Amino acid sequence: MDYQTLLVSVTDKVATVTLNRPDVRNAFNETSIAELTLAFDELGHDDAVRAIVLAANGPAFCAGADLNWMKQMAGYSDAENQADAMRLASMLRTIYYCPKPVVARVQGDCYAGGMGLVAACDVVVAAEGVNFCLSEVKLGLIPATISPYVIKAMGEQVARRYFLTAERFGALDAKRMGMAHEVVVPEELDATIAAIAKALVTNSPNAVREAKRLVREVSGMPIDDAMLADTAERIAAIRASGEGREGVASFLEKRKPSWLT
Repeated sequence: MDYQTLLVSVTDKVATVTLNRPDVRNAFNETSIAELTLAFDELGHDDAVRAIVLAANGPAFCAGADLNWMKQMAGYSDAENQADAMRLASMLRTIYYCPKPVVARVQGDCYAGGMGLVAACDVVVAAEGVNFCLSEVKLGLIPATISPYVIKAMGEQVARRYFLTAERFGALDAKRMGMAHEVVVPEELDATIAAIAKALVTNSPNAVREAKRLVREVSGMPIDDAMLADTAERIAAIRASGEGREGVASFLEKRKPSWLT
């Protein structure tokens, strides 16, 4: 479909969703929120897509919420404000629960809600010189809807500082605290993203989907009898699956698995 705020393309089983409002530093409004939700829902269920890259045009990755949109929200009723916030929360959840792996290509500054977008992704690659900031408290707001994802990414103790101070921090600090997996010079950003995407699309699609779900559902759970039973059930099921059987057989027979042919 035609998007007003995004560019979407698919090449070699990798979809690229590009934020395309560079004139407002890719800040999101009700249209971009709806389009991101739709794009990730559709791509997540497209068998031709094995991985998704979330990118942005212009000097900034995402500045958070569009100020004109926020000004408009000031006149909303309580019910309208809640409904609007739920649309943003649903968009972030759609990205986080997307069955396909999502790689964030952070080429420019990432503020406020933009950090929620990044934290909802599975792999984050940032260019050197990029700044991050949870700036909400400067505007009398709080990073509420993005908090589940950002706190998972940076940890509670680090979040205590940056949620409260609204200090900027750089890409290397983001890597140190867990917000970014890789920090590269801008000239190497595309090559790094391409290498990660290639690794993702060469693996079993079903195993990648189940591995993503495994991390999400096992993280933070106690290692008790229920956990042992759950993980045993998961490995037994994947061993008996079509791709599980094919993967083991292709390895033993020294041939490519069917998902690479």
